[in-house]
Amino acid sequence: MSDLIIRRAVPADAEALAEIGARTFTETFAHLYPPEDLAAFLAASYGIEKTRADLANPAKAAWIVETADGEVVGHALAGPCKLPHPDVTPDCGELDRFYLLKSHQNGGTGGRLWREIMAWLEAPGPRDLWIGVWSENLGAQRFYARHGFEKVGEYGFEVGGTVDREFILKRPRAQVF
Repeated sequence: MSDLIIRRAVPADAEALAEIGARTFTETFAHLYPPEDLAAFLAASYGIEKTRADLANPAKAAWIVETADGEVVGHALAGPCKLPHPDVTPDCGELDRFYLLKSHQNGGTGGRLWREIMAWLEAPGPRDLWIGVWSENLGAQRFYARHGFEKVGEYGFEVGGTVDREFILKRPRAQVF
């Protein structure tokens, strides 16, 4: 899997990014939601217009993970923090999405993608970084903890009539001496 290509997404990738976003969310979480709620959430969160807006926003960055023959197998999105926590300021950054299809996990690509995202989030200088993660996604929580993120709060993540318990994780800005 080391032959997977990680690159910044560009406006021409909007359709592929919308499709892999909906596909990875469905693969990971579809079992939690009624089909009509899932469909409405995917349209609102991963629809082509939302994806184009994310790609056009200079405060955000998106990445595509693809095979050598161009099959898109993962994606990520980062930008200003929008998590509901009183310590969030306009200077804070957030890893909003970080997904690989299950068939492409555990081969080192996640770590490579993580380093790309963190480099982008940290490029403006030291700042607090945030992540929202499903309370039952223990593997992701362990991964984030290894990278210095700690639980600082919770909120309800709504998908239609379902409200998931979501943890808010924070990594305080790096100390510069």
